[in-house]
Amino acid sequence: MKALRYWKMTAMAMAVILAASCGSSRGLGRKSGQPKGATPDTATTATTATTATAITAIPDTLEKDAYLQKVTDNAQSTRFITSKLKFTVELGNRQMTLTGNLKMKRDDVIRLQLMAFGFVEAGRLEFTQDYVLIVDRINKQYLKVPYAQLDFFRHSGVDFYMLQALFWNELFQPGKSRLTERNLRKFTTDAGVDNDVIVSFENDVLSYRWLTERETARIKMANVLYNNYLRGNYQLNWDYGNFKASNRKMFPMDHKVSFSTPDKEVKLEMILNYIGNDEDWEPRTVLSGKYRQMPVDEILRRFMSL
Repeated sequence: MKALRYWKMTAMAMAVILAASCGSSRGLGRKSGQPKGATPDTATTATTATTATAITAIPDTLEKDAYLQKVTDNAQSTRFITSKLKFTVELGNRQMTLTGNLKMKRDDVIRLQLMAFGFVEAGRLEFTQDYVLIVDRINKQYLKVPYAQLDFFRHSGVDFYMLQALFWNELFQPGKSRLTERNLRKFTTDAGVDNDVIVSFENDVLSYRWLTERETARIKMANVLYNNYLRGNYQLNWDYGNFKASNRKMFPMDHKVSFSTPDKEVKLEMILNYIGNDEDWEPRTVLSGKYRQMPVDEILRRFMSL
C-alpha cells in the first residue's frame, strides 16, 4: 500500500508537470528587466556570450543559416522511437523512481507508461495532435481533454509539435509543425563558452534558447523563460546528455527536465535504456467502460495536496 501511495504521488506529479510545465509557458520568457534578446541567467544557461569574448559569434547570415541547417539536420529521420526507461520525479523533498516505457511516433503520439513493481502498468500519459490523455490504472480513472480546454496550452500556444520537439531533441517554433528555411531566418545565434553556440528565438513575451555544440551542432539544452509582474518568473529547462547513435543520427539517452515557478520547483529525469524503432504497437489507447473520467480540477487539487 505504501508503494502504491508513492506511485500515485509520482504519477500525478508527472502528469501535471508534463502538461503544465510546458503548458504554463504563458509564464515562461525573459527575466524582469532583462532586455529582449538577452540570454537567461539560469545555472544551465550560464554559457552566455558575455563570458565568451574569446569565441567568435556567427554574424554572417550565410554562415548562420548553414549552422542552423546543420542543427536541424541532426533530427532523427525515423518515424518511431521506443525504449525502456527509468523515470525519476523530485517534488520538494520527495523523490520517487519508477521504470517504464517511452513510445513515440512522429507527428502522431508521445506515450509514457509507468510501471509499479517493475511489471504492472500503473499509469499512462499520452499526447496526440488533438488531446492529452492521462490514465490512472490503479484507480481506474482517466482524463482526456483537447489542448484548447487547458488554459495553459490555449493561452501559450503550446501544442503537440512543441512537446514533440522537446522529446525528440529538436528546434521548434511555436505554432509550426515543421521548421522551414524561412522559419529559421527568424532565429539568431550567439557565442557561448566552451565553444558552444546559443540559438535564440523571440515570440512576443516568451524567450526560447537552445544551447548547441558548435562542432556537431547538437542540441544540449532547451530553455523557455518568462517573467510575469503579477505571477513572477516561470522557467522550463530541458537538458540532454549521453548521446548514442540511432539510424546514423545521435539521440540523447538522458533527459533532465526542471520547471520552476515563484514558489515551487519540480524536477524530472528520464534515462533511456536503448533506442528502438518498434512499430508493433497501437498508437491510441482504448479504455474499457470500467474507467471513470476525472475533471481537470480534481487532478490539480490532488497535485496541490501532495
